[in-house]
Amino acid sequence: MAESILIVDDEPAILTSLSKILQDEGYQIAMAKSGQEALKMLGADPPDLMMLDIWMPELDGIETLKRVREQAPQVQVVMMSGHGNIETAVKAIKLGAYDFIEKPLSLENVTLRVRHALDQRRLQEENKTLRSKVDRQFELVGTSPAMQKLRALIKTAGPANARVLIGGENGTGKELVARAIHQHSPRVDKPFVAVNCAAIPETLIESELLGHEKGSFTGATTQKRGQFEQADGGTLFLDEIGDMSLSTQSKVLRVLQEQQFMRVGGTKVIKVDVRVIAASNKDLPAEIKKGNFREDLYYRLNVVPIGVPPLRERSVDIPQLVKHFLKTHAEEQKVKPKDITPEALIALEQYEWPGNIRELRNLIERLMIMVPSETIDASHIGLLLQSSPSASGGSATSPSPLATKNFDSLKDARNAFEREYISRKLREHNWNVSRTADDLKIERSHLHRKIKLLNVELRPEN
Repeated sequence: MAESILIVDDEPAILTSLSKILQDEGYQIAMAKSGQEALKMLGADPPDLMMLDIWMPELDGIETLKRVREQAPQVQVVMMSGHGNIETAVKAIKLGAYDFIEKPLSLENVTLRVRHALDQRRLQEENKTLRSKVDRQFELVGTSPAMQKLRALIKTAGPANARVLIGGENGTGKELVARAIHQHSPRVDKPFVAVNCAAIPETLIESELLGHEKGSFTGATTQKRGQFEQADGGTLFLDEIGDMSLSTQSKVLRVLQEQQFMRVGGTKVIKVDVRVIAASNKDLPAEIKKGNFREDLYYRLNVVPIGVPPLRERSVDIPQLVKHFLKTHAEEQKVKPKDITPEALIALEQYEWPGNIRELRNLIERLMIMVPSETIDASHIGLLLQSSPSASGGSATSPSPLATKNFDSLKDARNAFEREYISRKLREHNWNVSRTADDLKIERSHLHRKIKLLNVELRPEN
């Protein structure tokens, strides 16, 4: 579809000549003889670009520009004037105009400026789309009480400049929490730099954090800015800080205290303004007692402590997380997202998730790739999930009976899952059918029919 341009000028000759020039270039053209008319057209169908004359009766171009920015900020605006001066041009640019063209208009100048303005608009739209994708990628999903409490802590910690120490098991989303804190801080428009301390060799961690000068050690062929320097004005996230050596800990402590450092092999003092957020899956007070972590660094970092709950403690969020991962994976791969049955979601909710959110995301990606049908059923979960639910009393690492069994049909797999699930619920309620039906949110008569149809035994196992 051709890009649209609205030409706004009180001179009919300008409207006619400009429209012909731009139509020949392949643009879709609309015209308005006044600022008021342009604003009415803007409300009905905003164009990609507006060519706006400054000197018009009643509502001039500058006032029209102000209203355009309020009404449709996404519209790119190029101002035109036959009485142009630097002061007017500067004012227009400050108010949000992309460019300023002086009359008389030349064919070459107009087409070049229009092309540049529309290129800029496309870039802005692409950046907006990319930012939206990034925001979804790092979105905190879930409405459980644990997540509500976590969000409240993030909103409290974000605006402050205090250091934050995030604790939690592997795969719980500690980096997502750090990014959310950054998003709620005054530093949101500055860099967010993440460093995985466990992934960097001990010999390189100091250079990675502080940078180095050319020739400072073997292999240092160029000067390098460290992560502290790259995060200047923004946030530095030190993930798995419990894996950092004592010697590097002492250097990080000094940077935190002084907000300045020297690159490896350098003599120049570099000052930075960095907010540090650290995270660890280890029990740092226990590491302090073992002599593996500096107590003074711990207290420097632990100004605002935040704990991220494991997935097993917020299993009610699993259906929402599953749908989120199904959608994001489908968008990334440009395929249609799959549906998932209630029975499959129940199977996922019953699992222990030792790998937390990361394990769930990886499983959903695997299901999207490996399940040939458009719907993910409980049988598919059983085939890929090699662990029994905690409610069954089994070990988190022992294989589920359904996970290793071959079924002749999808119906057989579904019946097997329902049989196992109903039996487990009956055991939980000491074989009381009424209480079990309430728990399953079905009628007692419906549960009796299921028990008979699936041949579920109504007695404890010997």
